[in-house]
Amino acid sequence: MSIEHPSFGKLDPNRIIIFDTTLRDGEQSPGFSMNLTEKLRMAEALAELGVDVIEAGFPIASPGDFESVKAIAESLGQRDDTPVICGLARSGREDVMAAAEAVRPAKRKRIHSFISTSALHMKYKLRMEPDEVLQAVTDSVTLARQHTDDVEWSAEDGTRTEDDFLCRCVEAAIKSGATTINIPDTVGYALPEDMARIFTMVLTRVPGADKVVLSTHNHNDLGLAVANTLAAIGVGVRQIESTINGIGERAGNASLEEAVMAMRTRSDRIPLTNGVKTRNLLKVSKLLSTITGFDVQPNKAIVGRNAFAHEAGIHQDGVLKNAATYEIMTPDSVGWTKSNLVLGKHSGRAAFRDKLTTLGYQVGDNQLNVAFRRFKDIADRKKVVYDEDIVALVDDEVMRDHERIRFVSLDVHCGSKAPPRAALELEVDGVTKSATAHGDGPVDATFRAIQQVFPHTANLVLFSVGAVTEGTDAQAKTTVRLEEAGKMVDGQGADTDTIVASARAYIHALNKLLVKRARTEPRALSA
Repeated sequence: MSIEHPSFGKLDPNRIIIFDTTLRDGEQSPGFSMNLTEKLRMAEALAELGVDVIEAGFPIASPGDFESVKAIAESLGQRDDTPVICGLARSGREDVMAAAEAVRPAKRKRIHSFISTSALHMKYKLRMEPDEVLQAVTDSVTLARQHTDDVEWSAEDGTRTEDDFLCRCVEAAIKSGATTINIPDTVGYALPEDMARIFTMVLTRVPGADKVVLSTHNHNDLGLAVANTLAAIGVGVRQIESTINGIGERAGNASLEEAVMAMRTRSDRIPLTNGVKTRNLLKVSKLLSTITGFDVQPNKAIVGRNAFAHEAGIHQDGVLKNAATYEIMTPDSVGWTKSNLVLGKHSGRAAFRDKLTTLGYQVGDNQLNVAFRRFKDIADRKKVVYDEDIVALVDDEVMRDHERIRFVSLDVHCGSKAPPRAALELEVDGVTKSATAHGDGPVDATFRAIQQVFPHTANLVLFSVGAVTEGTDAQAKTTVRLEEAGKMVDGQGADTDTIVASARAYIHALNKLLVKRARTEPRALSA
């Protein structure tokens, strides 16, 4: 049976709605907070990727969250070809009204209301009786429908909810006007057969369940998020909620790229379609890694750097004869291309701008000038310049031009004859400041100098170094994790000089920490 949906019209029963929650659930990952500029950039990339719904944030969580959801609704929501813009809300009136106001500028908008339904959550988290929860479902959905025809309702901890009560809550939400019903595996507890049973039960027992879109939202605590997602769509669910790179609370969410490519690769068993432009998957994955400062592991499916690598002799022989012997999808189908040597120190500004456009960057004249100067500097120091080098420098320099703390210069002296010394210059809120510090090594001295220029109480809990490309002249890509008062942030930096890259990563983390300081967690909902 086809469904008439307020945002999508008459739905093809074989079409899967891709609901992306990278900017909401994904951003709740420890250390992954994004500022407004980063969220807007990510939202644009998700729209280009072809997702159907962008859950832009949790407007009541903080003024920053409200403003980012509103900004995305204003920026993307005015065009007919962009995704539905969604704001999350608990069942309280204040939450729903904040979400309604934040998404109001969008032509196609959604309010996503939720409340816990499991006995465990109702007793210890909400301290509410079942009848009170049922009333909250009715009230929140009814209020949301006064502000948009597209309303989603979720049963938090739905997979651990008693069957009869879950059905009563879903029925109440549908009667109140919900057009999408989401049964999330909030704590990653379910097995694929659990998901199939729960959604089959809802479809057979709840009046009207076949006239709304059923949605699945799975966490990865047992490593089953994508498997549970596929099990759900196998029994009639037509919206999947996922994130780029699978980021999210604890062990994360169902990975968008894995779920989408599973459907595409195994269309023989999953004859369903979606609107994702899969060739953009790698680009969006890398963008998110740059913004969050957190790379995916090398063996990550689809977007990990080893996803299409072959080392075993038998495998290499097979791939050389026919790639299909060991590759179930082509690398280019998800955006992998071989690095090309295309630019060097003699390349001009026009060629550089053209390369940025090819790589998916749209920059203004001022940003182009900054990027071109950085490119020339790297080209003078590297024998060859790869696409990855350009991506690293643009992400490291140009796309962070909104940050309060900016790297200016670093002079390091180190060796075995004297204590390492770092002389550093930073620009803080437009004012250039400098400091000199000694340390146990050049990185330690540099970080101590940063501490002098911008005093803070954050602790360094992780420092790692990798390479953007191959060779001894490759740019170093460093990651720094800082922790302050229970808040963690990751920063990344790139440069042909490892110490400079380390300084840039530390500064990136500090800037993210400043954003994190401004965030407040929403208070727990109580009766």
